[in-house]
Amino acid sequence: MSLDRCHNIERLRAKAKRRLPAPIFHYLDGGADDEVTLRRNTDAFNDYELVPNLLRDTSNIDTKTKALGVELDWPVFLSPTGMSKLFHHTGERAAARAAHKAGTLYSLSTMATTTIEDVAAETPGPKMFQIYVYKDRGLTKEFIARCKAAKYDAICVTIDVPVPGNRERDLVTGMTMPPTFSLASLFSFATHPVWSLNALRNPSFDLVNMSQHESLSLKDKQISPVQYLASQIDSGMTWKDAEWMAQEWGGRFLIKGVHSAHDAKKAVEIGAHGVMVSNHGGRQLDGVQACIDALPPIVDAVGGELDIILDGGIRRGTHVIKALALGATACSIGRSYVYGLGAGGQAGVEKALHILRSEIERSMALLGVTKISEITREMVVRRGT
Repeated sequence: MSLDRCHNIERLRAKAKRRLPAPIFHYLDGGADDEVTLRRNTDAFNDYELVPNLLRDTSNIDTKTKALGVELDWPVFLSPTGMSKLFHHTGERAAARAAHKAGTLYSLSTMATTTIEDVAAETPGPKMFQIYVYKDRGLTKEFIARCKAAKYDAICVTIDVPVPGNRERDLVTGMTMPPTFSLASLFSFATHPVWSLNALRNPSFDLVNMSQHESLSLKDKQISPVQYLASQIDSGMTWKDAEWMAQEWGGRFLIKGVHSAHDAKKAVEIGAHGVMVSNHGGRQLDGVQACIDALPPIVDAVGGELDIILDGGIRRGTHVIKALALGATACSIGRSYVYGLGAGGQAGVEKALHILRSEIERSMALLGVTKISEITREMVVRRGT
């Protein structure tokens, strides 16, 4: 199946599933425990229905908006996703180029396989770096200083990983650290020769931003950057730590992983410029609300005081429209674009972004609006109300 025949995100997912060895695909596709939250993140959008206002001139659709202090051509940007070279050997560079070409922002993960500096040099487009609070505050300061030097537009701190989630698909496939691949997993690598040959030609799956840190070089040479990162994530992090980080950065600062009005209010108190309503793609605590369900109380609590980004479950342009109608400033996507990356590198990411943007533009016309600011709460209702 060619990219031209991928008419929606689900078709890109199917193509990625065929191109990637099973352990790699399931690492991308899977969630925690029974994956209830993973499924609900997308399914819950169906609980909201749109209310069009018609007989309006929609011949000129304008999707431009402002989020995270930067102008975007449309209200969707790329979430931070780790280890992109697992899904295609061009990795984060390809995704950043596709984001810039689509007129939107690219977010780089701490778990990236390309450096902060190399991504910054790849395109002039807006960028955000995702970070944790580490036990070694020197590591945190180092990342912030590197982002300042590379002129990143924003930083987001992820707060929903005090411990790793229970991702059982990875336990089954052996996609663990260190890997413990089963015979079936090894067979899957053998039957995906294109991916495997590219992996052999481009063997670096290193967390390069971690491996450059001087503390790692002073440790036992047997420790991997992944293991070092896991040991450094501070499960004792508090709002005081987030406030310290915001002050250390001094620029546009977001909290990623907010799921309640209480935490959204705390974000305002510490001076954050935005929150990302996120449950880590259903990869952490299973059984929490779908992001779209968590959104309205957060908007009611802090709407207008900071940017509110809906991050979770988006597979359709109508999902974006519903989130905007419920009060989101913009949306961010993870799996939707990584399916494209796995399906066809940069061209696949461009295809994913093209699909979503086309769906948004068409949905706006059908809804009877021509600008993002015209999408209001009156245009969405909860099913059955």
